[in-house]
Amino acid sequence: MRPSPRLVAVLATLPLALTACGGGSSSTTPTAPPSIADASADNRPVKAGGTLNVALNADPDALDPSSSTTLVGREVFANMCEKLYDIDASSTLVPQLAAAMPELSDDGKEVTIKLREGLKFNDGTPLDAEAVKKSLDRHRTWEKSARQADLAAISEVTVVDPSTVRLTLTQAFTPLTAQLADRAGMIMSPKALDAEGDNFGANPVCVGPFKFASRTSGSQIVLDKAADYYDAAKVKLDKLVYKIIVDPNVRAANLKSGDVQVADQLATNTVKGVQDDPNLTVVSGGGLGYYGMQINIGNVSGSTEKPGEVDTALGKSPELREAFELALDRDVINKTVYNGLHEADCFPVPLDSPYRPKDLQCPKRDLAKAKQLVQASGVPTPIKVTLTSPNDATNVRLAQVIQQMTKEAGFEVSVQTAEFVTTLEAGRAGDFDVMLLGWSGRVDPDGNLTNIVTTGGSNNYGGMSDPGVDDPIKQAAAETDVAKRTELYGAAMKRIQELRSVVYLYHNKYYLGMSKNVAGVQYFKDGLPRFVTAGFTA
Repeated sequence: MRPSPRLVAVLATLPLALTACGGGSSSTTPTAPPSIADASADNRPVKAGGTLNVALNADPDALDPSSSTTLVGREVFANMCEKLYDIDASSTLVPQLAAAMPELSDDGKEVTIKLREGLKFNDGTPLDAEAVKKSLDRHRTWEKSARQADLAAISEVTVVDPSTVRLTLTQAFTPLTAQLADRAGMIMSPKALDAEGDNFGANPVCVGPFKFASRTSGSQIVLDKAADYYDAAKVKLDKLVYKIIVDPNVRAANLKSGDVQVADQLATNTVKGVQDDPNLTVVSGGGLGYYGMQINIGNVSGSTEKPGEVDTALGKSPELREAFELALDRDVINKTVYNGLHEADCFPVPLDSPYRPKDLQCPKRDLAKAKQLVQASGVPTPIKVTLTSPNDATNVRLAQVIQQMTKEAGFEVSVQTAEFVTTLEAGRAGDFDVMLLGWSGRVDPDGNLTNIVTTGGSNNYGGMSDPGVDDPIKQAAAETDVAKRTELYGAAMKRIQELRSVVYLYHNKYYLGMSKNVAGVQYFKDGLPRFVTAGFTA
């Protein structure tokens, strides 16, 4: 590992009140998490007009669907850039700009998409097949696009008629519809693309209930109600103002003071305080993604480059990686760091996914076995490990809990912190030993696996490269039968568990704080607040 000068070492372990964690079970009765309402059930009538101020936990990257890589960017896009497909409250894929679900040829290599007619972009330009082709080709081929891997199966986009496009694939690819329900399916105004070129993200134009108005970097993003939106009668708000408030305590305080009426991604230690305010409510979303650790076992020159040998104790030894995991108690981590508000797990596919085999098992904390594996390795103790963490308070606390738990098994973990973007750069370059990292999740399991654990994937920071992972994931993507896909994903996940280049800790739940006079917000398992029908109660 080549440590980055922008990583700051945390030299001391802060004292932590950890629940006793021997044998994988807590010695005390856990506190039940607070009951959280379901936002999709709030259909109270709302009045027309008003500005909704929404606190975001970070400043999005460029608002360009082709290049964007941040979750907060997706939150903004959800209200200004519609896609060919979307998900509903039950996480079912549904048409959005498309008129119907795609039609497949018998061999699955031709996908025909019918478009809704009469739609306009927010600059008045008509949405047609030519516009769809222009956006999809940009997603696929632009050198700065982060969507290339999402659409890699597409070899050609053909305009059949003004309301129909045909996608020719190199191979059958079942997850394609799910990809087109995210940024890869966002269609941009061809007029704006021609005018802005690579700088489209500074003045984006799409189809959506709100249109981009202005942005002040690090401060706010303003969206206005879109007059050209096809369903404009449903849109009640005049304006959305996204305010960038990174500190979770300040975000909660601004919600309580009324400076903002909605606050995204409440820190789990602020949820109860918001719930206790008689003027506020909390709703939950998310659950498709995960959080955990990537361990560098092969990334020596970049995540997309050929894997090599990593000269660290964990990188060289699957047995030591097993010992490291066995020293962890996921339930205690969830209770200690997150007030029990996430879902502890050791696999990337959600617990309730139809693609998750029933026989997947997570190891309980087994300190005795962890110590045996460490002793059998012959590596002198304490075994030094460097853990890279984003520098926010919650991640630092998680890192320190991991540091304390693994110390009992014979590991000496030093924690290095950095800005989140800096940790991503270190991950891509392979400049790390172990790194805290998550994924916001996708409705199709392929989105939680391909490009993250398969050979050469840009987000495969650990450099995992194994046919027992690559082959079943590729086969599952070409398969349409749910049972067969489930079996194949199960095989891949069991192999990932053996290799432990990724050690999964939990599935993220997101908590949205809102004023009680705000209704009509849709908040699904993708964790993206949708404000198309939102407004203030009469």
